[in-house]
Amino acid sequence: MTEEKDVQATVLEGELLTPTPPIGLHNVKAVRREMASVYRDMRTGRIDVNEGTKLVYALDRIREAFKTEELDAKLQLIESTLKLRNTK
Repeated sequence: MTEEKDVQATVLEGELLTPTPPIGLHNVKAVRREMASVYRDMRTGRIDVNEGTKLVYALDRIREAFKTEELDAKLQLIESTLKLRNTK
């Protein structure tokens, strides 16, 4: 006997939950926009403040990872430029 899984919706404690649409978090601007969206949802009561706080924290960690990656790329560029100057 196999269980059918509905990939379109999930039932949790008797309540039908609609799936969350995919969110493009492909750069810092997109992450910032999503943080603002979560903030607005908290302000309007669409989502619980505690849940929103957790989401914003996770988004902030993603934002920080983007910043770290960008700084690392800039540092590598500086280091390679200095190496080229020192070999001349």
